[in-house]
Amino acid sequence: MKQYLVLNGPNLNRLGKREPDIYGSKTLTDLERELLQFGEEAEIGVSCFQSNHEGDLIDALHEAEEQYAGIVLNPGAFTHYSYAIRDAVAGISIPVMEVHISNVYAREEFRHHSVIAPVAAGQISGAGFFGYRLALLALVNQTGGSKHA
Repeated sequence: MKQYLVLNGPNLNRLGKREPDIYGSKTLTDLERELLQFGEEAEIGVSCFQSNHEGDLIDALHEAEEQYAGIVLNPGAFTHYSYAIRDAVAGISIPVMEVHISNVYAREEFRHHSVIAPVAAGQISGAGFFGYRLALLALVNQTGGSKHA
């Protein structure tokens, strides 16, 4: 069974409390629970990690190459300016799908640009928590991770 990593960046630990009109009322724990259940159904392994610290996310990206077939990454605000995370994504050999809960293109102008997108395998924006499932399915399709997904 192939393994996939879901990485969530800054402020995503505040899901359910932070701007519920944009991000909804579900928490990060709810999201992780949903993704673990989805992994069982799809017969893939799913691990989750969240950090508000850029270096922790970079370390997780580097370490993931040794144990995961792909990564779902919601870089949060780092999306728009972290060339260090961009370079970490570009520097690993496994595919990374960028995901955003909200439609970043319907929000403030500064959110319309991602420095990660040019080095990601793809980007999903505005599908809520379901976007993570879509990203996992896309990775499974690219990596041949499950006969059922």
